[in-house]
Amino acid sequence: MFIGRAQEKTPLFRTEKRRDADGNSYPWIVKTTGMVNHYYFYCVDTDFGPFFLKFCSYFPYNAKLCINGRHWAQRQAARAGLGFTALDNAFAAVDDPDALQAICDRLTGPRIDALLRKWLAILPDPFTDADRDAGYRYDLSVLQAEFSLTQMLDAPVSGRVFFEQVIRDNLDLGRPDQVTLVFDRRLMRRGPRATPGRFRTQVITEGVIPSLHVDYKHTTIKQYHKEGRALRTETTINDTRDFHLGKRLTHLPALREIGFHANRCLLHVQRLSHAITGADALAAITGPVTTATGTHVPGLRFADQRSHALLSALLVFRLHPNGFTNKDLRTLTGELRGLDPDTVSTGQMTYDLRRLKTRDLIVRIEGTHRYRVTNHGLDTAKFLTCVHDRVLRTGLAELTTPTTTPSRLRSAATTYRNAVDTLTGTAQLAA
Repeated sequence: MFIGRAQEKTPLFRTEKRRDADGNSYPWIVKTTGMVNHYYFYCVDTDFGPFFLKFCSYFPYNAKLCINGRHWAQRQAARAGLGFTALDNAFAAVDDPDALQAICDRLTGPRIDALLRKWLAILPDPFTDADRDAGYRYDLSVLQAEFSLTQMLDAPVSGRVFFEQVIRDNLDLGRPDQVTLVFDRRLMRRGPRATPGRFRTQVITEGVIPSLHVDYKHTTIKQYHKEGRALRTETTINDTRDFHLGKRLTHLPALREIGFHANRCLLHVQRLSHAITGADALAAITGPVTTATGTHVPGLRFADQRSHALLSALLVFRLHPNGFTNKDLRTLTGELRGLDPDTVSTGQMTYDLRRLKTRDLIVRIEGTHRYRVTNHGLDTAKFLTCVHDRVLRTGLAELTTPTTTPSRLRSAATTYRNAVDTLTGTAQLAA
């Protein structure tokens, strides 16, 4: 157990002197705020794991209980012998998802109340025995409730690319029409009963990890890339009255349904382009591959002269009805690289043929030593060679070649660079 003390501003009651019509003074209790001592008790419960209780030292002696339901679920799963892999306070994998869901469903208001009563009997609190005999006691209400969904990514290496694409494709989630779909609430934009709040989508970056935020009144949905392995969606309800519910703990089941429903609806309305598929496809071509037999086959590095010559050769060989041989490939790629074909060994071509074949860019014609370019090979070679020859070369030439009349690309780059320099200079951050 750890105990801490801090001065914090909190709502409280004070007495002030007032006078009646005859000029006689009398005390009057008023609600106000003040900086008073708060005492923190950080404890570990056998069922709930780590939690804390905070007591205010001034009347009306407010208290706060903070628990993490996922810690409770992990402890209950371990006690039941249910195998799982933890991801911080979430679950990365579990042997029996249905059994885990049944455990999570058992976290109810009465269990949370029992935790409070248990530790109130152990820890000191501001109420005396006389206060309790007079009927003063703590009762639980919901100050903040968070409901989360963790979806593990089957390709964690591409997870960052995936989530950044999610952000780019869904910057309009905070618009009223989208918020209506997510929270299943009718929004009034005008009139005396207009729905309060700012309807916006925020992208907040902490360090190098971006997160997506959507607001509805006092409620926020946050989505982020958790520990590089999962997509995390969290709905945090800061005021139960946003959904016409009271704050008593008896409303926890209804809040739970609202929170998880919002998570599911957000995922339903989100759109995603195929950038993640493209990233995987590019990595499959340019990155190394390990075959089923354990053979390591290097990638076709983009813009590498030898790799570019191989891709260019595929465009020619696709027109050959009988395919091509090792010698044909050696001759053509040597010419494309400006080399004497005789200086290129057969072993080098065998190495290159393996790189092409492993990626399904070519297939061997059965019963021969000839190869044929696949449809996938043709499409890939055409796209990458066009990007290399018509976009990269042309664009870099426009950016780097000095001319009396700058190209449109170079003019745009200069304008952008000047705008950045002006901005940093204004902020006194110029390097």
